[in-house]
Amino acid sequence: MADVQRTLVLLKPDALQRDLLGEILTRFERKGLKIIGLKLFQLSDEQLNVHYAHLAEKSFFADLKTFMKHTPVVGIVLEGMEAIAEVRKMIGSTNPLQADAGTVRADFSMNVSSNLVHASDSVENAAEEVKRFFKEEELFAYAKITDQYIFG
Repeated sequence: MADVQRTLVLLKPDALQRDLLGEILTRFERKGLKIIGLKLFQLSDEQLNVHYAHLAEKSFFADLKTFMKHTPVVGIVLEGMEAIAEVRKMIGSTNPLQADAGTVRADFSMNVSSNLVHASDSVENAAEEVKRFFKEEELFAYAKITDQYIFG
């Protein structure tokens, strides 16, 4: 049986500004991923410095931070079978022009700087990112009647 995993998704300011929050969240729900954490919050410089540390030396880093602080973001923790890889498939390539048709980025975005969503890319990063943006008491374990149909 496949691993049940947790992953972090951030719906970025462009998703909020373009009224796409519900559309994107609905896709995850329809896939069968369970929402175990959900909140709207403003990112801090400290959070962004840690979260995007791998991009700190890039020329666009300051612009990225400004963009990510433009509005609040929506943080989501999803749980499901192979959730990390499944969410990555659903959102598509970082460059929306290279993303597969039917993915969030291919369907709703045209450029890398406004690609709507961040999603964890590994088990290790997912664990770190969930802890970075969610307290343990903000995550919920619960049974859904549909779990038996989705997870087998």
